[in-house]
Amino acid sequence: MNVAVVTVGDELLAGRTTNTNATWLCERLTERGATVERVTTVPDRVADIARVVDEYRAEYDAVVVTGGLGPTHDDVTMAGIAAAFGRSLEEHELVLEWLEERGYSRSDLTEGTAELPAGARALHNEEGVAPGAALEGVYALPGVPAEMRAMFEAIATEFTGTRTYRETVVADEPESALLDRLEVLRDRFDVSVGSYPGESVRIEIGSTDESTAAEAAAWLRERVEGPP
Repeated sequence: MNVAVVTVGDELLAGRTTNTNATWLCERLTERGATVERVTTVPDRVADIARVVDEYRAEYDAVVVTGGLGPTHDDVTMAGIAAAFGRSLEEHELVLEWLEERGYSRSDLTEGTAELPAGARALHNEEGVAPGAALEGVYALPGVPAEMRAMFEAIATEFTGTRTYRETVVADEPESALLDRLEVLRDRFDVSVGSYPGESVRIEIGSTDESTAAEAAAWLRERVEGPP
C-alpha cells in the first residue's frame, strides 16, 4: 500500500510549530508495512487542500490528512476534502449522537462541528471533540497530536503491506571510508542500506526478513569502528 501524508497549517509553514505529526505518522505507517511516498504541507486554504488531495488520491492507495479540523475560521480541511470530491459538507447525525452520548448538547456545539463531506464515514475523536472522516481512501485526522494518534490507532488496521525490519549500526568513521564495506554488505545480504552522517555515521539496514536484517547488522558491526 502506497500512502501520501498531508499536513495542514499556516503555523507549520511559518516554522511556529514543529511537524511532529508527519514524523509519527510515517513511523506508524511504515511499521504497518505501508510505503509512504509523499509528505506535503499545505496552508489553511481550501483550494490548496483540494488540489493536493485530488492529485494524491488518484496516485496513491491512501491519503492521510492531518490538521485543520474543527469549527473555527481557519479549520478548512473538511471543506478542502469535500471540494476535492466535488461534494458538499453535511451535518453528520452519527457524530452528533456520539457527542451527545459523551455529554455534549447539540445546542452547545459550535456550528459546523459535526459537518463532514457528504458520504464520508465519521471517525470519532476519543481525545477531543472535532471528528475525523474517511472517504474513498482519504482520511482526515485532527492536528492535535494526542487526538491524531488516538484516531489513527482506531483505523491502523486499514493500512497494510509487507513489513520491513530495520537494524541500526553506528560507525565512528568517515562515510567515504565505509563505502567498500557497505557494497559488500549489499552483495552478501538481501537488504537495503542507507547511511546518514553526523557526529558518527548511522547505517540503517532493512529487510523484509527479520533474521536477515539482524544477521547483516551483526556482520557489519564486526567490521566497523564503533563510537567510544
